[in-house]
Amino acid sequence: RYIGLSGRLMILTIGFVLLSEVLIYVPSIARFRLQFLESHITRAQIATLAVEASPDNSVPQMLESELLENAGVLAVALRRNDARYLMLGGALPEPVDTQFDLRNVSAYAAVRDALATMLQGTPRRIRVISAPDGARGGIIDMVMLEAPLRTAMYEYSRNILALSLVISIITAGLIYITLHWLLIRPIRAITHSMVRFRTAPEDTENIIIPSQRSDEVGTAETELAAMQQVVRQALQQKKHLTELGGAVSRISHDLRNILAHAQLVSDRLSTLKDPTVRQLTPGLIQSIGRAIDLCTDTLSYSRADSHPPRRISFALAPLIDEIGHALALPDSAEIDWHNAVPAELEIDADPDHIFRIVHNLGRNAAQAIQKAGYIRVSAEQRGDCVIIDVADNGPGIAAEARAHLFEPFAGTLKQGGTGLGLTIARELTLAHGGELQLVETDSHGTLFRIEIPARIANPGAQGKPAAMGQIIALKGR
Repeated sequence: RYIGLSGRLMILTIGFVLLSEVLIYVPSIARFRLQFLESHITRAQIATLAVEASPDNSVPQMLESELLENAGVLAVALRRNDARYLMLGGALPEPVDTQFDLRNVSAYAAVRDALATMLQGTPRRIRVISAPDGARGGIIDMVMLEAPLRTAMYEYSRNILALSLVISIITAGLIYITLHWLLIRPIRAITHSMVRFRTAPEDTENIIIPSQRSDEVGTAETELAAMQQVVRQALQQKKHLTELGGAVSRISHDLRNILAHAQLVSDRLSTLKDPTVRQLTPGLIQSIGRAIDLCTDTLSYSRADSHPPRRISFALAPLIDEIGHALALPDSAEIDWHNAVPAELEIDADPDHIFRIVHNLGRNAAQAIQKAGYIRVSAEQRGDCVIIDVADNGPGIAAEARAHLFEPFAGTLKQGGTGLGLTIARELTLAHGGELQLVETDSHGTLFRIEIPARIANPGAQGKPAAMGQIIALKGR
């Protein structure tokens, strides 16, 4: 059965109070036993005073019996200088089962004797010796039955138990009421708000209203309300972006087809001999090319996570050559595509994903190089990872672009760009459990590093993305 926090708190409080009472009870019952015996010593001493006051230190048999009964003992003797001076009850009853000397009792002995008395199952006669203050140097030596002592100790224990239970219940009740008001109620309200918000985060009624408390609970309520607002706004933004992304993808697909036709017409216009047409056509072709790139990037970003990597082992160098041909670097730009990947190097990855990663980095590099330059792709095996470096001798990445390097529509490296190339490359690298790093960038060029780890040996992981990696910007551009 489920027990709430408040119920468990009350149970623990009662248990702790009872435990404290038990720890106090042991020395308390030992003290009660000593006080009980000391009281009988005092009454026995009073009986000896009555005898001592008589003319011949003797009393009638009836009075002696009354004195012994009043003292609660079987016999008593007053000894001075190791000799019996007075005696009631005749000779000391024999035999006695045990004796206790109260003149010098240690704490351990008191506890031990008290527990032994309570656990004793058979009736015993006990002999008790003490030297009370009023005995004028004498020693009281008495014999009594242990049963009345044990009965009194059990009665005392029952009273202690009843009192402990009352104290525990009262204490637990007060603590319960206090903590329920100060802690349980606000925690319950926070919990209910979290449950309601999880069910319907778009409903503003499910956002907690912070109280005016200035303690930790008030801080928790304030932070929870702020977090719920942020999550709600993020979910709304995600929903809007999803709807917008679907619309943009459809528009980009249709627009790319239209622009492709326009590009074909522009290419034909460039063959005309009219000077005005030949002068205006390159700018038109460049603008149409940028528009096509925008549509292509948008469509690629919308399907970047369309499927997990389908990893196979393949030679990397031929794929890098294919990427160089796909970039179609213009001869007029004098940009050299240099494939420095060893022919024997193989990589365990999705060929299509690796193509898109390196192609996006290569295209960015080609667009960044303003004059003659080069793009160099190299790779090597390091442990269980394949390291692919894509370097160029372009002008470097601007500081404002480095701050949002891997953010879509924010980390663009060129004027009029979308910034989607690096974002897509990053997501595809992460899908392999790898890393995409900006190693260095300055006025002499830029170096990106792709790290693709080996596939985890798990048959059930075939076709699934590896663990999420990290994106590290080691140096700024």
